Amino acid sequence: MPSFYRKPVIKYPIIALIVLAVVTVLLNLYYNWIIGAVGLLVLAGVLYFLKWADTQVQKEIDSYISTLSYRVKKVGEEALMEMPIGIMLFNDQYYIEWTNPFLASCFHESTLVGRSLYDTFESIVPLIKQEVETENVTLNDRKFKVIIKRSERLLYFFDVTEQVQIERQYENERTVLSYIFLDNYDDVTQGLDDQVRSAINSEVTSLLNNWAQEYGIFLKRISSERFMAVLNESILAELEASKFSILDEVREKTGAHSATLTLSIGIGASVPSLKELGALAQSSLDLALGRGGDQVAIKQPNGKVKFYGGKTNPMEKRTRVRARVISHALKEIVSESGNVMIMGHKFPDMDSIGASIGILKVAQANGKEGYIVIDANQIGDSVQRLISEIKNYEDLWSRFITPEEAMELAKDDTLLVVVDTHKPSLVMEERLLNKIEHVVVIDHHRRGEEFIRDPLLVYMEPYASSTAELVTELLEYQPKKLRINMIEATALLAGIIVDTKSFSLRTGSRTFDAASYLRAKGADPVLVQKFLKETVDHYIKRAKLIQHTDLYQNQVAIASLPSDSSEYYDQITIAQTADSLLSMSEVEASFAVARRDDNTVCISARSLGDINVQIIMEALDGGGHLTNAATQMYGITIEEAVEQLKAAIDEYFEGGVQR
Repeated sequence: MPSFYRKPVIKYPIIALIVLAVVTVLLNLYYNWIIGAVGLLVLAGVLYFLKWADTQVQKEIDSYISTLSYRVKKVGEEALMEMPIGIMLFNDQYYIEWTNPFLASCFHESTLVGRSLYDTFESIVPLIKQEVETENVTLNDRKFKVIIKRSERLLYFFDVTEQVQIERQYENERTVLSYIFLDNYDDVTQGLDDQVRSAINSEVTSLLNNWAQEYGIFLKRISSERFMAVLNESILAELEASKFSILDEVREKTGAHSATLTLSIGIGASVPSLKELGALAQSSLDLALGRGGDQVAIKQPNGKVKFYGGKTNPMEKRTRVRARVISHALKEIVSESGNVMIMGHKFPDMDSIGASIGILKVAQANGKEGYIVIDANQIGDSVQRLISEIKNYEDLWSRFITPEEAMELAKDDTLLVVVDTHKPSLVMEERLLNKIEHVVVIDHHRRGEEFIRDPLLVYMEPYASSTAELVTELLEYQPKKLRINMIEATALLAGIIVDTKSFSLRTGSRTFDAASYLRAKGADPVLVQKFLKETVDHYIKRAKLIQHTDLYQNQVAIASLPSDSSEYYDQITIAQTADSLLSMSEVEASFAVARRDDNTVCISARSLGDINVQIIMEALDGGGHLTNAATQMYGITIEEAVEQLKAAIDEYFEGGVQR
């Protein structure tokens, strides 16, 4: 240990002793000069020794500091030249002025001096210009963490390849939990003899076991119609790359038995907690089933959901018993409420208005005041004709109120019934939804990831043709004192006719049952046709959009006006254009793209059933049904919207759209 780490030679106690010795010598000189002289000589010797000792210590300190400086300098040179950290100096023109040997060795070069960063480190230049402080980049197949010292024009490169590999391995090996459900197992196997049921069971089990073995998945059957699968993130990535081909395989192979089965798969991923994984998997399965089944839903902790499959029409699963149970539950909720507010989606169509009138009758049948919320600024031509007819019936028209009036009438015990939508962002008045605590949702669209929070009752049936059909069934089980007049029944029938394109699409036996019930209550189909008539100007405007139609992928019609066009189209006209395109030969799906205002581009999509336009629209933040969907896009041109639409169509034809 260097001497300057030991106690110093001169300290306060020594100084005190010297002072004491000097005083003693002076006293002796005063009283006895001989003894004083001897003491003075001794004191001089001590002082000389202390001076010499202090000089030696200072020399030792100087020598050590000199040696330490050399060693520090040596270590600095070693660190600069030998440590596995890349160091680079560059000039204002982004040319390399100097690098240490380690950085040059990463590129198997003797020197990088004089080269341009644009040629050698192209990905780093934008980081320097964007004033990024640190970033991970890939250089020569290795990962580096780059620290940028902009003022010194200095870059540090830390090799984090192994760290990234470990992190990737951790991510890939994280547990993923999945529930697999046979959508229509009970319906298909009901009434079959044991031999056929056993054959179907064997077929499905074999298909799933082979699929699990191929991808290294642990699969366990936990009931006749439910399986549980455990996998990891890397396997999930492979399944996503295959677009979950097991969906198509099960559907096609079981179809050979004249008993087609479909799968719904709910997956929980990206969380370490097994409890949370289970909850995510179940929530994903519920979402997949709510959208009609035959698809995969992957729900992540941030609320985002990826969907795969869903390419077939959902099979009708609702029963008269379920309709009666929902009707009675709605009756109880209405009876406990002070009053009832009903609203549909923005820019309401016939289905939204008709279903709202139906729920109004439910409220009145149970002795409660009911109000339909509608914004006069959001009404199209056909709906305006219906509203004009309703105005002739004062008792009914007095039940229609504005959003502002609804906000004033809403109380703590008010019930809000949302029809024909389940998305908060699409309701007629979102403030009303936030204000009223008790909410019921009735809808026929496939469930999306955005959903109204904590409703008291949800009646969502994607197998129904329209919300008006669902509401008509609910009316049949309300108190017998219920009386429906002609205009009310006609409004409900109009909703069914419009959404089924006059009973040509999404029409089941229950659709005709509902129409029959309404016809018996006085619904006038001729009056419905009057509501749906259009003017010559409207027809010409629609024809102008059809005139600019291109056939994409040999079976998809896309109609869109150039961006320099000053034409604005309402949603009804855009939807009617898509309907018209679908009637053309060789067209399996149609898309009408037009501008609604300066900032909004609307797309309406239709198909005959072989192409799921809902998935394509969901890729563009829209939604709807397999054969009927739409979206709105903001702040883009028509050309940009069409390009994004084509990209979504391409992705769909490659095997599915993820979101």
